[in-house]
Amino acid sequence: MIGDILDPRKEFGKAVTQLAEEDERIVVLSADSGKSSGFGDFAKAHPDRYFECGIMEQGVTGVAAGLATTGKIPVFCAIAPFVTCRNFEMFRNDLGYMRQNVKIVGRNCGFTYSDLGATHHSLEDFAITRMIPGVVVLAPQDPAEIRGAVKAMLKHEGPVYMRIGNPKIEQIFEDKEFVIGKGTVLVEGDDLTIISTGSTTKAAIDAAKILKEKGVSARVVGMPTVCPIDEELVLESAKKTGKIMTVEEHYQYGGLGTLVSEYLAETYPTKMKMLGVPKLYATSGPYDALLNYYKLDKEGIAETALEFVKD
Repeated sequence: MIGDILDPRKEFGKAVTQLAEEDERIVVLSADSGKSSGFGDFAKAHPDRYFECGIMEQGVTGVAAGLATTGKIPVFCAIAPFVTCRNFEMFRNDLGYMRQNVKIVGRNCGFTYSDLGATHHSLEDFAITRMIPGVVVLAPQDPAEIRGAVKAMLKHEGPVYMRIGNPKIEQIFEDKEFVIGKGTVLVEGDDLTIISTGSTTKAAIDAAKILKEKGVSARVVGMPTVCPIDEELVLESAKKTGKIMTVEEHYQYGGLGTLVSEYLAETYPTKMKMLGVPKLYATSGPYDALLNYYKLDKEGIAETALEFVKD
């Protein structure tokens, strides 16, 4: 229900487990982190379809590709930097080049593994996975969208990368069909458009309320599919407000903001501001403190938007 505070990993694992009851092709692979990925119940219910491979993400990706050739739908979830950076070549060649129907899920995305430092942060996953031809990149924004995105990615034929966080997050949407490649206008406004993805969207909505109190009318667009981007909605927003600001728990460049700017540069040049993490190894500390430090909380988003509008 709206307002519930839920664990994104548990919601993800629960959704996969429920869908596996209806589709015996769904199999789960683990790199010694199945329970942390929400697959405790799946392993109990379907021990013959749960494969513990140990800490060898590159090898797990190869095994998943092999299972896909037999008609299975493999789901491999582990810590985000380890399923993207560590095994990029296998993702690129075994899944992308071979067009295998494998679903890779990076948990503890962004800097939600905040206290473990840069080795466990995942701030380049959008950038590198979206460069693999044919790979769909998803970043659901709340528990309801996680459940919907799981169903959509399992129905989609082809490789998918989806990121989910670690801290509990608020459900802000009703459960509904998740359509890959489509965004949604969450708040109407005329002075600028804030396009957000992943769990930062709740802060973007709250930032719009702060901006309204300061006399700024902000349109908020939720973009749970990073690639392919919803070009129609981006173009409509650019024409309506004339200014676009992107918000993402990712490096400032290479992800959502870059995809939006690449599209608009060729179709409708628009003044833009990309709010993300600077291209540096992010600091470590409590998660909320990092969001505040990098201006990815509601106050920081509102402050950045206000400066952008006045510029």
